Amino acid sequence: MASKRDYYEVLEISKTATFEEIKKAYRKKAIQYHPDKNPGDKVAEEKFKEAAEAYEILGDEQKRAKYDRYGHEAPGGFGSHAGGFSMDDIFSQFGDIFGGHFGGFGGFGQRGPRVNRGSDLRVKVKLSLQDIANGVEKKIKVKKFVSCTHCHGTGADNGTAYETCSTCKGSGVVTRVVNTLLGQMQTQSTCPTCNGEGKTITKKCSYCNGEGINRQEEVITINIPAGVVEGMQLSMSGNGNAARHGGVNGDLLIVVEEEQHPELFRDENDVVYNLLLNISTASIGGSVVVPTIDGKVKINIDPGTQPGTVLRLKNKGLPSYGNRYGTGDLLVNISVYIPEKLSDSEKKTLTELDKSENFQPSKSIKNKIFSHFRKMFD
Repeated sequence: MASKRDYYEVLEISKTATFEEIKKAYRKKAIQYHPDKNPGDKVAEEKFKEAAEAYEILGDEQKRAKYDRYGHEAPGGFGSHAGGFSMDDIFSQFGDIFGGHFGGFGGFGQRGPRVNRGSDLRVKVKLSLQDIANGVEKKIKVKKFVSCTHCHGTGADNGTAYETCSTCKGSGVVTRVVNTLLGQMQTQSTCPTCNGEGKTITKKCSYCNGEGINRQEEVITINIPAGVVEGMQLSMSGNGNAARHGGVNGDLLIVVEEEQHPELFRDENDVVYNLLLNISTASIGGSVVVPTIDGKVKINIDPGTQPGTVLRLKNKGLPSYGNRYGTGDLLVNISVYIPEKLSDSEKKTLTELDKSENFQPSKSIKNKIFSHFRKMFD
């Protein structure tokens, strides 16, 4: 499969282009490659679709920001159309950019009835660190509009009680010709009688009251890939609300929420654990058990381990989304517990130990601790 061209390159604009500049560039490309001006030219048709796809992304502030950050491989994609526009999609979605349905250019742009599109649904899914590390399948219940089974989504009784619109003759648009100083100009607008659908209902379906959709609860299985992050939005094309009177379903948008782990916290792809050692283990060393995402592991503590030491367990963190940057690590941050209360014998023992040179911090240790705290406050 050929790789996609950069959207800015497609529209021949800079990455700092304003919305008006993007709109103007798209209009220019759409006119240049419009099928009515290039009949039978498959190359022109593909360029026409490519320009529409670029405009859909760059003409939307949120999608543009996502594209600028991730490019074509953005997590969750950009919605149902990016990567697969049909001619109906383009005419339905962007026709108004020309001040009508591609009118005013000698009559090119005649097209079929409008294709309705259902609205998107947005749900939040809570994930544990283990879910994020391994990916997970979730089943969720959503209340959504689905196509009426009695009228097959048409809104007409038995799915057949409708007729061609007498105003637009089934085209979905009405055409007007006006005289101007430049001569006759032709404009098109959505048919007010059928709202661009090209047909009118003669008898409404009694089950959906002529809407073509009913609201019901549905169980949807979603597959969450490994490496997602808090706030990331994934998209399932066609799993949103059904459209009135038939058409294209909206998308299901899944927003990721991370559940707080009782002992670990996330730092990008690394996972951090704060290990609190007692004085004896920090001094003479030993082995301790620490939690990881997938269970507990035993690690060795070297004699003389200082507070602020960070032990790194490779590949015990979280994978990056799509595994583009590998897997993070588990960072074990060492703290040392100083007892708040001591018995008389314990105090005597520590007093004796305090006289030993080994219990006095060396200059190198002092410098190391000072350097550690300076980094914390930089």
